[in-house]
Formats: sequence, C-alpha cells, structure tokens
Amino acid sequence: MSSSCPSRLPSLLLFASLLACLVGASMGSDFLQDFDITWGDQRAKILNGGQLLTLSLDKDSGSGFRSKNEYLFGRIDMQIKLVSGNSAGTVTTFYLSSQGSTHDEIDFEFLGNAFHTYSIVWNQQRIIFLVDNIPIRVFHNSESIGVPFPTKQPMRIYSSLWNADDWATRGGLVKTDWTQAPFTASYRNFNANACVWSPGSSCTSASPNSVQDSSWQAQALDASGRNRLRWVQQKYMIYNYCTDLKRFPQGIPAECKRSRFL
Repeated sequence: MSSSCPSRLPSLLLFASLLACLVGASMGSDFLQDFDITWGDQRAKILNGGQLLTLSLDKDSGSGFRSKNEYLFGRIDMQIKLVSGNSAGTVTTFYLSSQGSTHDEIDFEFLGNAFHTYSIVWNQQRIIFLVDNIPIRVFHNSESIGVPFPTKQPMRIYSSLWNADDWATRGGLVKTDWTQAPFTASYRNFNANACVWSPGSSCTSASPNSVQDSSWQAQALDASGRNRLRWVQQKYMIYNYCTDLKRFPQGIPAECKRSRFL
C-alpha cells in the first residue's frame, strides 16, 4: 500500500493531514538502502549485506552516519551496541535533528557495552524515550504555556562516535585511553514507523502494514508504563534539571511544573 498526504497545505491544516497520513516504514533494516555515511572515511562500515553498521574512533577521527529520509513524527527503533571496556572520554550519540540555525533535536547520548534497543516515539502530543521498550523519559507538548516543541521541521536520524575527553568524563579530568583504540559501536535492526517527509509535499508511505503500524501517532504511557518510568527514575536517574535550582536561580522551566508521569 502506498499513499501521500496533500501537498502545500495551509499550516493550520498540515497537522490534521499528518494524523491522517499513512506511515512510511522501513520493513527490516538495510543500512545500504536507508543511510549514508557522512564522515570518518573507512572508520564507518556497512557489513553483512546491509544488516550491520559499525562506527569506530581512533586518535585521528571518529565517524558518523545519517538517514537518507527525513521524518515528521513517528517511532524510530535501533539496536545499538555501545563501546565496550574503558570508553571514558568517548561519546556515542543517536538522535533526530532538523537543519538550520533554529533546528530541532531529539537525542540520546549514552554509555554501555551490550546490544539494547533504543527507541524514540515522537508524535504531536509527546516524545517518549525507551530502552528495550521501557520508558525512561517523556517530554510533553506544552506549547500552550510557551514551551517549544518540535512540530514543524522534519528531521533525519543521525549517529556518531567521537572523542569528547575535554568534557565528557568528570568534566574532562579523565582522558581517553588511546591504547584501547579503535573504539567501536555497532548498529543493527533499524526500523522506522514514521511519516517520511518529501520536499513539496508532507509525507509518503511505503509500508504494507501501515495502518497497523500507526499506533505511535497517539502513543502515551498507560498505568503500567507510568509505574515503569517511576521505577527507572527512582533507581537510575542521577540528574534532573527540573530540581537544579543553581542552574535556574530565577525559577525552573515551565514544563517542570507539570507532572512528567502523565
């Protein structure tokens, strides 16, 4: 099944159109088809006929890639195996970003060394971050109280591996141990149930199961999801900007005054 949303819609009608738009999904990961390597020369490799992608970092350079498609709302899943061993000073990122000086960005920056599935659900009501389908963060659309929320700019998927030992570990006190190089992060099982943006129109669809795959359009946390989020934040959260009064001496941001568990 294929479909496209009406083009050149007035801005007030665009969002309603997107809700009606069937999603474009990548059915099974193919990094050769879905991504471009953007920097790092031979440090980024697509292997196993497009089923696996690796990024590496050495003392000369890191590496990175981005999606060929742009998306406006959707659910993005990627299994990522982060740098193993002593990875102090290195940063692996996985994020969505638009272009321009006022770009939007939704991102993970993390540590770890086993394959886990990292997911971003982005719809008009909220953004949900999940690890192995467990919610770890929810950011609600609070435009009604003046909080910016990404609703207008399509974004590509990006990932990179780079050296940040001037700030990443204990504020730059712990430096990258280059005797452990090259550092490697691996990617597999990419899937996007999302509205694929096309210049001059709103979105297109290529998924034969697009109707069944569109649950992300209104995805929220149920009671079980809220309990899991509470458990994650109680057990693992080490910093919450909403409680950092030194950072915000004039008062916490407006979104912090709303429950993050809704």
